[in-house]
Amino acid sequence: MKRFLVVIEKANGNYSAYSPDLPGCIATGRSVNEAETNMYEAMRLHLRGLKEDGMGVPEPHSIGEYVVLEETA
Repeated sequence: MKRFLVVIEKANGNYSAYSPDLPGCIATGRSVNEAETNMYEAMRLHLRGLKEDGMGVPEPHSIGEYVVLEETA
């Protein structure tokens, strides 16, 4: 089992999702949940395609972390 970072961003009227470790693998949705669900399926298909093309599954390297900053005047 491999864990891939997924970034979900608010776009114009919807949400977009991508994984830095899977270039070209993207998804959208009307909500965060829908974008996440669609991205899960996109990743499954993307990884299956890589395997079928004999390219193998890349190792995930990206990590994410929230950083809390105090506002400055």
